Amino acid sequence: MIDAQVVSIPGGGILYDASLARKPQDAWFTRDYWSDRNTLREVSGGRGSVCFLSTEYGNWVLRHYRRGGLIAKLSADRYWWWGASRTRSFAEWRLLAELRRLDLPVPAPVAARYSRSGLTYRADLITAELPESRTLATAMTETVPAERWQKIGRTIARFHACGVHHADLNAHNILLGSQGAVYVLDFDRGRIRPRGAWEQTVLARLKRSLEKISRLRGVQFPEELWRLLMQGYLAGQ
Repeated sequence: MIDAQVVSIPGGGILYDASLARKPQDAWFTRDYWSDRNTLREVSGGRGSVCFLSTEYGNWVLRHYRRGGLIAKLSADRYWWWGASRTRSFAEWRLLAELRRLDLPVPAPVAARYSRSGLTYRADLITAELPESRTLATAMTETVPAERWQKIGRTIARFHACGVHHADLNAHNILLGSQGAVYVLDFDRGRIRPRGAWEQTVLARLKRSLEKISRLRGVQFPEELWRLLMQGYLAGQ
């Protein structure tokens, strides 16, 4: 059961699950804090925006929100301030909490922070690390069994059945775990909404991602694999 609590920090706030972490600190959201304690295991993502941490509470993933596209040239990581509840980090934390309540396969939200400066803010999110998993993008360089493609489709169908709209579903934020587990990551700008045509748009984006990765990495992505995914998706409706 998630115990959502909010604490104020200078210039911002932290939303956290008191059942997973006690007395959250502003410093938790900085790479140097963990590096100084030799608990920073790995850094990845654009400009090192994702850090994998070993903590007394378990393994965590720290993500700093960064802009993409042309607007990133004007501001790499600042967003317009519209109130604490509308910050990217608080919104994603609360969505993850709801998805966990719905028993959907997503990482547990640990803590979210915003740091405000005038009319803009920066944001960070900490989630629990999922065990023994790798991205679908990585797995594509090897052989992904037919039943796993079907399981991916069934998993996406579970989210859509609950009206969960993932804003950027691609091969990098689908994780394949041990014993056939499939997880979905990165619900920034995601939301729960009535079912509709957006579901096909999400699937089309995923297919483009798979095709792009196959081209860039020189791996095969025959149409049969997509048919297997869609078989699982339709079976899960």
